[in-house]
Amino acid sequence: MTDNASETETIRQSVRERYANLARGERATCCGGRDSSCGCSADPPAKGATEAGSCCGGYSEAELASLPPGASLGLGCGNPTRLTTLRPGETVLDLGSGAGVDCFLAADQVGATGRVIGVDMTPEMVARARELSRSSGRSNVEFRLGEIEHLPVADSSVDVVLSNCVINLAPDKGAVYREAFRALKPGGRLAVADVLATRPISAADRQNPDFWSSCSSGALTRDEVASLLRSAGFESIAVTPLGEDPTRDSLHPQAELGVVPGEVRAVKPGRGEP
Repeated sequence: MTDNASETETIRQSVRERYANLARGERATCCGGRDSSCGCSADPPAKGATEAGSCCGGYSEAELASLPPGASLGLGCGNPTRLTTLRPGETVLDLGSGAGVDCFLAADQVGATGRVIGVDMTPEMVARARELSRSSGRSNVEFRLGEIEHLPVADSSVDVVLSNCVINLAPDKGAVYREAFRALKPGGRLAVADVLATRPISAADRQNPDFWSSCSSGALTRDEVASLLRSAGFESIAVTPLGEDPTRDSLHPQAELGVVPGEVRAVKPGRGEP
C-alpha cells in the first residue's frame, strides 16, 4: 500500500484510465493486464461460443450464456458468486463492478425479491453496465459511481459483499474492508476473488503505476489481508492463495512478483450464517 497522497492519486488515475479504455472496447485480459494469464483468447468469440476471457474466472458455460452480451470482459481472477451461497431476497454489493458480470450473476440468484448494487469508480464502466442492465431488462440491479474506499451505500444495508480482482487496485485496502464491514448487516458475508502476494513486493514495484493497475504490485500477502480484516472487525476469516496453474501462460509482471489468484471469505459478527 502507499501512504503518499501524490502516489495514491497517480495510482488511482492510472487504474481509472486503464479501465475506462477497457470499457470503450480495448482488448481485455484477466485483471486488465496486457498479456493473457488465462491461456484463453481475448478475441471476440465465434458465434455460439462463450465470451472470451472468462474461462480464467471460473465461470461455467451456463453462467456465461445467461449474461447480457458484452458484460464479460475477462477482467477477473475468480468467480466470487461461487464463494458463498446467495439466497433469494438478499441484497448484494459488488465492489468494483466493471461491466457487471458478477452483478448479473448475483441478480439471477437473489431473484426478483433481491437486489444487487454495483459500485465502480470509472464512469465509462458504470455507463456500460447501466446500459446492459437496461437492455437486458434486469430491474433488480443498479450501478453507482463511487470509490470502494468511500462506498455510496447505507450502514448495515447489505447481506453480502462481493469483489473480483479489484481490492488489490485500491491504495487503501484497510479503508475498503472497513467500508465493507460498515455496509454489511450483522451476520453478513464477504466473498472476494483477488490476487495475493506470495512474497514481499518492493517499494519500487509498488510505486510503478503500470504494475499496480495490472493487478500486480498492489497485492498483499495472506497474513496482511487477514490482519486488515481482523482490524475492520470481521471474524471467520479465510484467505486462501490458489497458486499458479502451470498449464497457463503467466501474466507478467504478476508471475515475476510472485502474485497468484486467491479467495477471501469473512463474516461480520451478529445474526446470520456464513
